[in-house]
Amino acid sequence: MLSHHPPLRRAPAWPIWQDMSETLHIVGGGMAGSEAAWQAANAGVRVVIHEMRPKVETFAHRTGNLAEMVCSNSFRSDDSEQNAVGLLHWEMRAANGLIMATADAHRLPAGGALAVDRDPFSEAVTARLMAHPNISVSYEEVTELPDQGHWIIATGPLTSSALGQAIQAETGADALAFFDAIAPIVYAESVNMDVAWMQSRYDKGETEEERTAYLNCPMDKPQYEAFIDALLAADKTEFHEGETAGYFDGCLPIEVMAERGRETLRHGPMKPVGLTNAHKPEEKAYAVVQLRRDNALGTLFNIVGFQTKMKYGAQTDVFRMIPGLENASFARLGGIHRNTFINSPTLLDGNMRLKSRPNIRFAGQITGVEGYVESAAMGLLAGRMAAAELAGQPLTPPPGTTAMGALITHITGGAEAKTFQPMNVNFGLFPPVDGLRGGRRGRKDRYKAYTDRAKEEWQAWLATTD
Repeated sequence: MLSHHPPLRRAPAWPIWQDMSETLHIVGGGMAGSEAAWQAANAGVRVVIHEMRPKVETFAHRTGNLAEMVCSNSFRSDDSEQNAVGLLHWEMRAANGLIMATADAHRLPAGGALAVDRDPFSEAVTARLMAHPNISVSYEEVTELPDQGHWIIATGPLTSSALGQAIQAETGADALAFFDAIAPIVYAESVNMDVAWMQSRYDKGETEEERTAYLNCPMDKPQYEAFIDALLAADKTEFHEGETAGYFDGCLPIEVMAERGRETLRHGPMKPVGLTNAHKPEEKAYAVVQLRRDNALGTLFNIVGFQTKMKYGAQTDVFRMIPGLENASFARLGGIHRNTFINSPTLLDGNMRLKSRPNIRFAGQITGVEGYVESAAMGLLAGRMAAAELAGQPLTPPPGTTAMGALITHITGGAEAKTFQPMNVNFGLFPPVDGLRGGRRGRKDRYKAYTDRAKEEWQAWLATTD
Protein backbone atom coordinates (compact mmCIF):
# COMPACT_ATOMS: atom_id res chain seq x y z
CA MET A 1 0.00 0.00 0.00
CA LEU A 2 1.44 3.34 -1.01
CA SER A 3 1.34 6.34 1.26
CA HIS A 4 -0.83 9.26 0.23
CA HIS A 5 1.02 11.80 -1.86
CA PRO A 6 1.42 14.95 0.26
CA PRO A 7 -0.02 18.10 -1.28
CA LEU A 8 2.85 20.30 -2.40
CA ARG A 9 0.78 23.40 -2.99
CA ARG A 10 -2.82 23.95 -2.02
CA ALA A 11 -5.29 26.17 -3.81
CA PRO A 12 -5.93 29.71 -2.60
CA ALA A 13 -8.35 30.02 0.29
CA TRP A 14 -11.14 31.92 -1.48
CA PRO A 15 -14.56 30.20 -1.47
CA ILE A 16 -14.90 28.26 -4.70
CA TRP A 17 -18.31 29.79 -5.41
CA GLN A 18 -16.75 33.29 -5.40
CA ASP A 19 -14.80 32.30 -8.47
CA MET A 20 -12.29 34.56 -10.15
CA SER A 21 -13.21 34.78 -13.83
CA GLU A 22 -9.75 34.06 -15.16
CA THR A 23 -9.43 30.81 -13.19
CA LEU A 24 -10.37 27.39 -14.59
CA HIS A 25 -11.63 24.91 -12.03
CA ILE A 26 -11.31 21.20 -12.78
CA VAL A 27 -13.17 18.67 -10.65
CA GLY A 28 -11.36 15.34 -10.63
CA GLY A 29 -7.64 14.57 -10.81
CA GLY A 30 -7.72 11.42 -12.92
CA MET A 31 -6.47 11.02 -16.48
CA ALA A 32 -8.90 13.54 -17.97
CA GLY A 33 -8.59 16.14 -15.22
CA SER A 34 -4.80 15.94 -15.15
CA GLU A 35 -4.50 16.33 -18.92
CA ALA A 36 -7.05 19.17 -19.01
CA ALA A 37 -5.12 21.03 -16.29
CA TRP A 38 -1.83 20.59 -18.13
CA GLN A 39 -3.19 21.86 -21.45
CA ALA A 40 -4.95 24.88 -19.95
CA ALA A 41 -2.03 25.82 -17.70
CA ASN A 42 0.38 25.66 -20.63
CA ALA A 43 -1.92 28.10 -22.44
CA GLY A 44 -1.40 30.57 -19.59
CA VAL A 45 -4.59 29.89 -17.64
CA ARG A 46 -4.59 29.67 -13.86
CA VAL A 47 -6.00 26.24 -12.90
CA VAL A 48 -7.33 24.76 -9.68
CA ILE A 49 -7.72 20.98 -9.59
CA HIS A 50 -10.38 19.86 -7.10
CA GLU A 51 -9.51 16.32 -6.01
CA MET A 52 -11.39 14.78 -3.08
CA ARG A 53 -8.75 12.10 -2.48
CA PRO A 54 -7.16 11.32 -0.09
CA LYS A 55 -9.61 13.10 2.22
CA VAL A 56 -12.54 11.24 0.64
CA GLU A 57 -11.42 7.80 -0.45
CA THR A 58 -12.83 5.35 -3.00
CA PHE A 59 -12.65 1.56 -2.82
CA ALA A 60 -10.52 1.37 -5.99
CA HIS A 61 -7.86 4.03 -5.31
CA ARG A 62 -4.88 3.36 -3.07
CA THR A 63 -3.20 6.77 -2.97
CA GLY A 64 -3.86 10.48 -3.20
CA ASN A 65 -1.83 10.75 -6.40
CA LEU A 66 -3.27 12.34 -9.51
CA ALA A 67 -3.80 10.11 -12.57
CA GLU A 68 -3.73 6.93 -10.47
CA MET A 69 -4.34 3.81 -12.56
CA VAL A 70 -6.91 1.63 -10.81
CA CYS A 71 -7.59 -1.05 -13.41
CA SER A 72 -5.19 -2.20 -16.14
CA ASN A 73 -1.72 -0.69 -16.52
CA SER A 74 -2.03 -0.73 -20.31
CA PHE A 75 -2.76 2.10 -22.73
CA ARG A 76 -3.35 -0.63 -25.33
CA SER A 77 -1.89 -0.64 -28.87
CA ASP A 78 0.81 1.89 -29.73
CA ASP A 79 0.54 1.22 -33.49
CA SER A 80 -0.33 4.60 -35.01
CA GLU A 81 -0.71 3.22 -38.55
CA GLN A 82 -3.06 0.28 -38.07
CA ASN A 83 -4.83 0.91 -34.78
CA ALA A 84 -7.19 3.71 -33.74
CA VAL A 85 -5.98 3.89 -30.15
CA GLY A 86 -2.37 3.99 -31.37
CA LEU A 87 -3.40 6.91 -33.57
CA LEU A 88 -4.89 8.60 -30.51
CA HIS A 89 -1.51 8.14 -28.76
CA TRP A 90 0.14 9.87 -31.74
CA GLU A 91 -2.27 12.80 -31.68
CA MET A 92 -1.82 13.31 -27.95
CA ARG A 93 1.96 13.28 -28.28
CA ALA A 94 1.73 15.84 -31.09
CA ALA A 95 -0.32 18.06 -28.77
CA ASN A 96 2.28 17.97 -25.96
CA GLY A 97 0.10 15.64 -23.88
CA LEU A 98 1.25 15.10 -20.30
CA ILE A 99 -0.28 11.64 -19.97
CA MET A 100 1.44 10.25 -23.04
CA ALA A 101 4.80 11.87 -22.26
CA THR A 102 4.72 10.39 -18.77
CA ALA A 103 3.60 6.99 -20.06
CA ASP A 104 6.52 6.96 -22.49
CA ALA A 105 8.91 7.77 -19.65
CA HIS A 106 7.63 4.84 -17.56
CA ARG A 107 7.03 2.32 -20.32
CA LEU A 108 7.16 -1.44 -19.70
CA PRO A 109 7.71 -4.19 -22.29
CA ALA A 110 4.30 -5.23 -23.66
CA GLY A 111 4.77 -6.35 -27.26
CA GLY A 112 3.02 -3.83 -29.50
CA ALA A 113 1.14 -2.27 -26.59
CA LEU A 114 2.01 0.67 -24.33
CA ALA A 115 2.02 -0.53 -20.73
CA VAL A 116 3.39 1.53 -17.84
CA ASP A 117 4.80 1.14 -14.36
CA ARG A 118 1.68 2.41 -12.67
CA ASP A 119 2.97 3.86 -9.38
CA PRO A 120 5.95 5.81 -10.77
CA PHE A 121 3.66 6.97 -13.59
CA SER A 122 1.08 8.56 -11.28
CA GLU A 123 3.78 9.96 -9.01
CA ALA A 124 5.43 11.63 -12.00
CA VAL A 125 2.16 13.10 -13.29
CA THR A 126 1.45 14.46 -9.82
CA ALA A 127 4.93 15.97 -9.50
CA ARG A 128 4.77 17.72 -12.88
CA LEU A 129 1.34 19.18 -12.22
CA MET A 130 2.30 20.32 -8.72
CA ALA A 131 5.44 21.98 -10.09
CA HIS A 132 3.56 23.98 -12.73
CA PRO A 133 3.32 27.65 -11.69
CA ASN A 134 -0.26 27.96 -13.01
CA ILE A 135 -1.67 24.90 -11.18
CA SER A 136 -2.78 24.40 -7.60
CA VAL A 137 -4.84 21.66 -5.96
CA SER A 138 -7.78 21.76 -3.55
CA TYR A 139 -8.36 18.58 -1.56
CA GLU A 140 -12.04 19.17 -0.86
CA GLU A 141 -15.03 17.34 -2.31
CA VAL A 142 -17.20 19.34 -4.71
CA THR A 143 -20.81 18.33 -4.14
CA GLU A 144 -22.74 20.83 -6.32
CA LEU A 145 -22.70 22.07 -9.87
CA PRO A 146 -21.39 25.66 -9.75
CA ASP A 147 -23.43 28.56 -11.12
CA GLN A 148 -20.42 30.83 -11.69
CA GLY A 149 -16.95 30.61 -13.14
CA HIS A 150 -15.35 28.25 -15.64
CA TRP A 151 -15.47 24.54 -14.79
CA ILE A 152 -14.61 21.13 -16.16
CA ILE A 153 -16.21 18.09 -14.52
CA ALA A 154 -13.83 15.17 -14.99
CA THR A 155 -14.76 12.96 -12.06
CA GLY A 156 -14.60 9.69 -13.97
CA PRO A 157 -16.21 6.36 -13.18
CA LEU A 158 -16.16 6.92 -9.41
CA THR A 159 -18.05 10.21 -9.28
CA SER A 160 -19.09 10.83 -5.70
CA SER A 161 -22.68 10.19 -4.73
CA ALA A 162 -23.37 13.84 -3.86
CA LEU A 163 -22.02 15.24 -7.12
CA GLY A 164 -23.71 12.46 -9.07
CA GLN A 165 -27.04 13.44 -7.54
CA ALA A 166 -26.41 17.09 -8.42
CA ILE A 167 -25.69 16.13 -12.04
CA GLN A 168 -28.80 14.00 -12.18
CA ALA A 169 -30.92 16.81 -10.72
CA GLU A 170 -29.59 19.26 -13.32
CA THR A 171 -29.91 17.02 -16.35
CA GLY A 172 -33.26 15.57 -15.41
CA ALA A 173 -32.09 12.21 -16.75
CA ASP A 174 -32.01 8.88 -14.98
CA ALA A 175 -28.51 7.89 -13.93
CA LEU A 176 -26.79 5.72 -16.50
CA ALA A 177 -24.44 3.12 -15.14
CA PHE A 178 -22.51 0.00 -15.99
CA PHE A 179 -20.14 -2.08 -13.91
CA ASP A 180 -16.39 -1.99 -14.46
CA ALA A 181 -14.54 -5.04 -13.18
CA ILE A 182 -10.88 -5.00 -12.10
CA ALA A 183 -8.48 -7.78 -13.10
CA PRO A 184 -6.32 -9.53 -10.47
CA ILE A 185 -2.53 -9.11 -10.14
CA VAL A 186 -0.22 -12.07 -9.47
CA TYR A 187 3.26 -12.13 -7.93
CA ALA A 188 5.63 -13.29 -10.67
CA GLU A 189 7.66 -15.46 -8.31
CA SER A 190 4.57 -17.59 -7.64
CA VAL A 191 4.07 -18.53 -11.32
CA ASN A 192 5.21 -22.05 -12.27
CA MET A 193 7.62 -21.41 -15.16
CA ASP A 194 7.90 -25.13 -15.85
CA VAL A 195 4.40 -24.73 -17.28
CA ALA A 196 4.19 -21.07 -18.31
CA TRP A 197 6.43 -19.38 -20.87
CA MET A 198 7.20 -15.86 -22.06
CA GLN A 199 6.00 -14.80 -25.51
CA SER A 200 4.02 -11.97 -27.11
CA ARG A 201 1.30 -13.09 -29.48
CA TYR A 202 2.74 -13.62 -32.97
CA ASP A 203 6.13 -12.60 -31.48
CA LYS A 204 5.21 -8.94 -31.90
CA GLY A 205 7.77 -6.32 -30.94
CA GLU A 206 11.04 -4.92 -32.23
CA THR A 207 13.20 -6.19 -29.34
CA GLU A 208 13.52 -9.54 -27.61
CA GLU A 209 12.08 -7.95 -24.48
CA GLU A 210 8.98 -6.86 -26.41
CA ARG A 211 8.66 -10.25 -28.12
CA THR A 212 8.64 -11.96 -24.72
CA ALA A 213 6.49 -9.47 -22.82
CA TYR A 214 3.66 -11.81 -21.76
CA LEU A 215 3.44 -14.85 -19.51
CA ASN A 216 1.39 -17.62 -21.12
CA CYS A 217 -0.44 -20.39 -19.31
CA PRO A 218 -1.78 -23.16 -21.59
CA MET A 219 -4.90 -25.29 -21.14
CA ASP A 220 -5.96 -28.48 -22.86
CA LYS A 221 -9.64 -29.08 -23.51
CA PRO A 222 -10.46 -30.94 -20.24
CA GLN A 223 -8.71 -28.21 -18.23
CA TYR A 224 -10.61 -25.51 -20.10
CA GLU A 225 -13.97 -27.23 -19.60
CA ALA A 226 -13.28 -27.67 -15.86
CA PHE A 227 -12.28 -24.01 -15.61
CA ILE A 228 -15.51 -22.87 -17.29
CA ASP A 229 -17.57 -25.09 -14.97
CA ALA A 230 -15.86 -23.59 -11.92
CA LEU A 231 -16.24 -20.07 -13.26
CA LEU A 232 -19.97 -20.48 -13.80
CA ALA A 233 -20.48 -22.06 -10.38
CA ALA A 234 -18.40 -19.55 -8.39
CA ASP A 235 -19.95 -17.15 -5.89
CA LYS A 236 -20.38 -13.71 -7.42
CA THR A 237 -20.66 -10.23 -5.96
CA GLU A 238 -24.29 -9.26 -5.48
CA PHE A 239 -25.56 -5.98 -6.85
CA HIS A 240 -27.08 -3.41 -4.55
CA GLU A 241 -30.79 -2.76 -4.68
CA GLY A 242 -31.71 -0.58 -7.65
CA GLU A 243 -28.54 -1.33 -9.58
CA THR A 244 -28.59 -3.10 -12.93
CA ALA A 245 -25.84 -5.01 -14.67
CA GLY A 246 -25.49 -3.04 -17.89
CA TYR A 247 -21.95 -4.03 -18.83
CA PHE A 248 -19.71 -2.35 -21.37
CA ASP A 249 -18.76 -5.03 -23.91
CA GLY A 250 -15.11 -3.97 -23.99
CA CYS A 251 -14.62 -4.73 -20.29
CA LEU A 252 -16.89 -7.69 -19.50
CA PRO A 253 -16.26 -9.78 -16.39
CA ILE A 254 -14.99 -13.19 -17.48
CA GLU A 255 -17.89 -14.98 -15.84
CA VAL A 256 -20.35 -12.88 -17.85
CA MET A 257 -18.47 -13.84 -21.02
CA ALA A 258 -18.63 -17.50 -19.99
CA GLU A 259 -22.38 -17.20 -19.44
CA ARG A 260 -22.73 -16.10 -23.06
CA GLY A 261 -21.32 -19.41 -24.28
CA ARG A 262 -18.70 -21.95 -23.22
CA GLU A 263 -16.44 -21.07 -26.15
CA THR A 264 -16.63 -17.29 -25.67
CA LEU A 265 -13.48 -17.01 -23.55
CA ARG A 266 -11.54 -19.27 -25.89
CA HIS A 267 -12.29 -16.83 -28.70
CA GLY A 268 -11.67 -13.80 -26.50
CA PRO A 269 -8.98 -13.23 -23.82
CA MET A 270 -8.06 -16.96 -23.75
CA LYS A 271 -7.56 -17.39 -27.50
CA PRO A 272 -4.56 -19.66 -28.22
CA VAL A 273 -3.56 -18.22 -31.61
CA GLY A 274 -0.12 -16.80 -32.33
CA LEU A 275 1.55 -18.67 -29.47
CA THR A 276 3.89 -21.70 -29.29
CA ASN A 277 4.42 -23.54 -26.02
CA ALA A 278 8.14 -23.28 -25.32
CA HIS A 279 8.00 -26.44 -23.18
CA LYS A 280 5.95 -28.52 -25.62
CA PRO A 281 6.23 -26.87 -29.06
CA GLU A 282 4.54 -29.79 -30.78
CA GLU A 283 1.36 -29.44 -28.70
CA LYS A 284 -1.30 -26.88 -29.62
CA ALA A 285 -3.01 -25.40 -26.58
CA TYR A 286 -6.81 -25.43 -26.54
CA ALA A 287 -6.82 -22.11 -24.65
CA VAL A 288 -4.17 -19.78 -23.22
CA VAL A 289 -4.34 -17.36 -20.29
CA GLN A 290 -1.97 -14.41 -20.72
CA LEU A 291 -0.43 -12.28 -17.97
CA ARG A 292 1.13 -8.88 -18.67
CA ARG A 293 3.92 -7.27 -16.65
CA ASP A 294 2.50 -4.72 -14.24
CA ASN A 295 5.63 -3.00 -12.88
CA ALA A 296 9.15 -2.15 -14.00
CA LEU A 297 10.73 -4.70 -11.71
CA GLY A 298 8.76 -7.49 -13.35
CA THR A 299 7.57 -8.74 -9.96
CA LEU A 300 3.86 -8.26 -10.68
CA PHE A 301 1.74 -9.52 -13.59
CA ASN A 302 -1.94 -8.83 -14.26
CA ILE A 303 -4.16 -11.47 -15.85
CA VAL A 304 -5.12 -9.99 -19.21
CA GLY A 305 -8.85 -9.61 -19.79
CA PHE A 306 -9.74 -11.27 -16.47
CA GLN A 307 -11.93 -8.58 -14.97
CA THR A 308 -14.22 -10.31 -12.52
CA LYS A 309 -17.02 -9.93 -10.00
CA MET A 310 -16.32 -13.23 -8.27
CA LYS A 311 -15.98 -13.08 -4.50
CA TYR A 312 -12.41 -13.14 -3.23
CA GLY A 313 -12.43 -16.73 -1.94
CA ALA A 314 -13.84 -17.98 -5.22
CA GLN A 315 -11.24 -16.05 -7.21
CA THR A 316 -8.27 -17.76 -5.59
CA ASP A 317 -9.84 -21.20 -6.04
CA VAL A 318 -10.80 -20.65 -9.68
CA PHE A 319 -7.66 -18.86 -10.82
CA ARG A 320 -5.40 -21.50 -9.26
CA MET A 321 -7.00 -23.99 -11.64
CA ILE A 322 -5.04 -22.28 -14.44
CA PRO A 323 -1.94 -24.34 -15.29
CA GLY A 324 1.09 -22.44 -14.06
CA LEU A 325 -0.95 -20.55 -11.45
CA GLU A 326 -1.68 -23.53 -9.18
CA ASN A 327 0.37 -21.89 -6.41
CA ALA A 328 -0.27 -18.30 -7.41
CA SER A 329 -0.03 -15.57 -4.81
CA PHE A 330 -2.15 -12.50 -5.51
CA ALA A 331 -1.02 -8.93 -4.92
CA ARG A 332 -4.57 -7.81 -5.68
CA LEU A 333 -7.74 -9.71 -6.39
CA GLY A 334 -10.38 -8.53 -8.81
CA GLY A 335 -13.21 -6.22 -7.89
CA ILE A 336 -16.23 -4.47 -9.32
CA HIS A 337 -17.57 -0.97 -9.17
CA ARG A 338 -20.40 1.11 -10.51
CA ASN A 339 -19.46 3.45 -13.34
CA THR A 340 -21.65 6.48 -14.00
CA PHE A 341 -21.75 8.43 -17.26
CA ILE A 342 -24.05 11.04 -18.76
CA ASN A 343 -26.04 10.90 -21.97
CA SER A 344 -23.62 13.23 -23.71
CA PRO A 345 -25.31 13.37 -27.15
CA THR A 346 -28.37 14.87 -25.45
CA LEU A 347 -26.66 17.01 -22.81
CA LEU A 348 -23.44 18.42 -24.30
CA ASP A 349 -22.80 20.84 -27.15
CA GLY A 350 -19.99 20.46 -29.69
CA ASN A 351 -17.50 22.06 -27.30
CA MET A 352 -18.34 19.62 -24.49
CA ARG A 353 -20.31 22.26 -22.55
CA LEU A 354 -23.44 21.37 -20.63
CA LYS A 355 -26.23 22.91 -22.70
CA SER A 356 -28.18 23.98 -19.62
CA ARG A 357 -25.08 25.49 -17.96
CA PRO A 358 -22.47 26.40 -20.59
CA ASN A 359 -19.99 27.52 -17.92
CA ILE A 360 -19.48 23.79 -17.22
CA ARG A 361 -17.71 21.32 -19.47
CA PHE A 362 -17.54 17.57 -19.00
CA ALA A 363 -14.51 15.44 -19.87
CA GLY A 364 -13.28 11.88 -19.50
CA GLN A 365 -15.19 8.70 -18.80
CA ILE A 366 -18.21 10.51 -17.41
CA THR A 367 -18.89 11.69 -20.99
CA GLY A 368 -19.20 8.11 -22.25
CA VAL A 369 -15.74 7.39 -23.58
CA GLU A 370 -14.08 4.23 -22.30
CA GLY A 371 -10.43 3.75 -21.43
CA TYR A 372 -7.48 5.67 -20.00
CA VAL A 373 -6.37 7.03 -23.36
CA GLU A 374 -9.82 8.13 -24.50
CA SER A 375 -10.45 9.80 -21.13
CA ALA A 376 -7.17 11.68 -21.24
CA ALA A 377 -7.86 12.69 -24.86
CA MET A 378 -11.19 14.25 -23.95
CA GLY A 379 -9.45 16.04 -21.07
CA LEU A 380 -6.91 17.38 -23.55
CA LEU A 381 -9.66 18.81 -25.74
CA ALA A 382 -11.66 20.18 -22.82
CA GLY A 383 -8.59 21.93 -21.40
CA ARG A 384 -7.71 23.51 -24.72
CA MET A 385 -11.30 24.53 -25.41
CA ALA A 386 -11.70 26.09 -21.97
CA ALA A 387 -8.41 27.99 -22.30
CA ALA A 388 -9.37 29.30 -25.74
CA GLU A 389 -12.75 30.44 -24.47
CA LEU A 390 -11.12 32.27 -21.56
CA ALA A 391 -8.86 34.01 -24.09
CA GLY A 392 -11.89 35.06 -26.14
CA GLN A 393 -10.95 32.82 -29.06
CA PRO A 394 -13.28 29.78 -28.98
CA LEU A 395 -11.99 26.67 -30.72
CA THR A 396 -13.69 24.79 -33.49
CA PRO A 397 -13.66 21.04 -32.62
CA PRO A 398 -11.06 18.97 -34.50
CA PRO A 399 -12.14 17.30 -37.75
CA GLY A 400 -14.07 14.06 -37.39
CA THR A 401 -11.42 12.42 -39.56
CA THR A 402 -8.97 12.56 -36.61
CA ALA A 403 -9.10 10.21 -33.63
CA MET A 404 -9.84 13.13 -31.30
CA GLY A 405 -12.48 14.47 -33.64
CA ALA A 406 -14.09 11.06 -34.12
CA LEU A 407 -14.46 10.65 -30.36
CA ILE A 408 -15.82 14.11 -29.60
CA THR A 409 -18.20 13.86 -32.57
CA HIS A 410 -19.48 10.54 -31.25
CA ILE A 411 -20.19 11.74 -27.73
CA THR A 412 -21.64 15.12 -28.69
CA GLY A 413 -24.06 13.99 -31.35
CA GLY A 414 -22.70 11.20 -33.50
CA ALA A 415 -24.08 8.48 -31.25
CA GLU A 416 -27.71 7.45 -30.97
CA ALA A 417 -28.90 9.06 -27.73
CA LYS A 418 -31.51 6.39 -27.02
CA THR A 419 -28.93 3.60 -27.02
CA PHE A 420 -25.83 5.58 -25.97
CA GLN A 421 -23.18 3.43 -24.28
CA PRO A 422 -19.48 3.98 -23.46
CA MET A 423 -17.21 3.70 -26.49
CA ASN A 424 -13.52 3.10 -27.14
CA VAL A 425 -11.96 4.87 -30.10
CA ASN A 426 -12.20 2.68 -33.21
CA PHE A 427 -12.12 3.11 -36.97
CA GLY A 428 -15.87 2.57 -37.10
CA LEU A 429 -16.21 6.15 -35.79
CA PHE A 430 -14.21 7.59 -38.70
CA PRO A 431 -15.70 8.85 -41.98
CA PRO A 432 -14.83 6.43 -44.84
CA VAL A 433 -12.00 7.18 -47.22
CA ASP A 434 -13.38 7.23 -50.76
CA GLY A 435 -12.21 4.62 -53.23
CA LEU A 436 -10.87 2.10 -50.73
CA ARG A 437 -11.79 -1.57 -50.71
CA GLY A 438 -14.06 -2.75 -47.90
CA GLY A 439 -13.96 -6.03 -45.98
CA ARG A 440 -11.13 -7.84 -44.20
CA ARG A 441 -8.82 -8.08 -47.22
CA GLY A 442 -8.74 -4.33 -47.69
CA ARG A 443 -8.43 -3.54 -44.02
CA LYS A 444 -4.66 -2.88 -43.87
CA ASP A 445 -4.74 -0.32 -46.69
CA ARG A 446 -7.93 1.21 -45.32
CA TYR A 447 -6.55 1.67 -41.81
CA LYS A 448 -3.33 3.18 -43.17
CA ALA A 449 -5.40 5.64 -45.20
CA TYR A 450 -7.41 6.55 -42.08
CA THR A 451 -4.28 7.21 -40.03
CA ASP A 452 -2.42 9.11 -42.77
CA ARG A 453 -5.41 11.39 -43.26
CA ALA A 454 -5.89 11.84 -39.52
CA LYS A 455 -2.27 12.80 -38.86
CA GLU A 456 -2.29 15.41 -41.59
CA GLU A 457 -5.56 16.95 -40.47
CA TRP A 458 -4.67 16.79 -36.75
CA GLN A 459 -1.43 18.69 -37.40
CA ALA A 460 -3.33 21.26 -39.45
CA TRP A 461 -5.87 21.69 -36.62
CA LEU A 462 -3.10 22.06 -34.02
CA ALA A 463 -1.42 24.73 -36.18
CA THR A 464 -4.58 26.85 -35.95
CA THR A 465 -4.80 26.51 -32.16
CA ASP A 466 -1.24 26.92 -30.88
